[in-house]
Amino acid sequence: MVALRICFAMMDQTRKLRTGWTTGACAAAAAKAAAIGLLRGEVPNSVVITLPRGQKPEFIVEDSSVGADWAEAAIRKDAGDDPDVTHQAIIRARLTHDDQLSFHAGPGVGTVTLPGLPIQPGEPAINPVPRRMIDEAVSEIATECGVAPHFAVTISVPDGEEIATRTWNPRLGIVGGISILGTTGIVRPFSCAAWIASIHRGIDVARANGFQHVLGATGATSEATARALYGLTEEACLDMGDFAGGLMKYLARNPVPHFTLAGGFAKLVKLGQGALDLHSARSQVDFAALAELAKQVGCDPEPVSTANTALQALQSTGPELAQAVADQALTAVKNILGSAPVTSDVIVVDRAGEIIARAGVRP
Repeated sequence: MVALRICFAMMDQTRKLRTGWTTGACAAAAAKAAAIGLLRGEVPNSVVITLPRGQKPEFIVEDSSVGADWAEAAIRKDAGDDPDVTHQAIIRARLTHDDQLSFHAGPGVGTVTLPGLPIQPGEPAINPVPRRMIDEAVSEIATECGVAPHFAVTISVPDGEEIATRTWNPRLGIVGGISILGTTGIVRPFSCAAWIASIHRGIDVARANGFQHVLGATGATSEATARALYGLTEEACLDMGDFAGGLMKYLARNPVPHFTLAGGFAKLVKLGQGALDLHSARSQVDFAALAELAKQVGCDPEPVSTANTALQALQSTGPELAQAVADQALTAVKNILGSAPVTSDVIVVDRAGEIIARAGVRP
């Protein structure tokens, strides 16, 4: 999670960023190597797999072992230049013979416990595309050896349980480790697609479990304040970050009865002024517009128009401006949600975690 928060960090534009491989691609490579070991008695030093879009990367086998009726192989994940929390993690596959192809969670791989995800509760958190990649990889070897591709495939990730604490898995009801993910097999450097997808899955889980109230917050402080105020569970808290637009557009199509948006003053100023991505690199406070808003609520606009930061503007006025920003942000929320059956409220939180303004229908 921490790594994804810097996905739009300033990058060195003088060099080409290196792509990497998803946990799903690594699991498929490990499973193929283990299948070779199980059926041929020796695990190779490397394997080539076919990704969903036809690319054929080669993976080095980190280590392996073969027993009488089992084989294991491990691949070290290389996320390229993406700041992925699973970069350099070991993805291990253990194969034994079975009467069908089955998937199992070894140590460090999570188990799904809540509905709303692509995998049903009780199943190992190995997503559909990685399952298909593993199926294709081991079936290739089984066909070459003239046997049915009937294996029990156990994927494990040493330290996966600790790594998972830095992902969205706890909020999605995935316990015991990380998820094996990836739809293309390729990690694109500094892509925030995974973060936005996780926001969407959080909403899916909330809906599937009948939640009546979800929270999106711009940061940890505002989330903690709003969560305590309403007594929300962790699963009801969506790690929105700066992607306010991405969250609310999906919520408009997949409604939950009530939505609370909590954030710092500057972030909510930008939302009220029309920004949907609240990151400082892609949206800025319009101080002239903020000064005009201050004037409308009876504050002196001059110190606002000359302020260097939103905090300085707030300190030069007072609670009236904070309330006006909350109201303006609420209007933006309602505009994005449109006619969706969602009531909403906005909470402005200062850096100390104190609520300085509220607007909207309270649940």
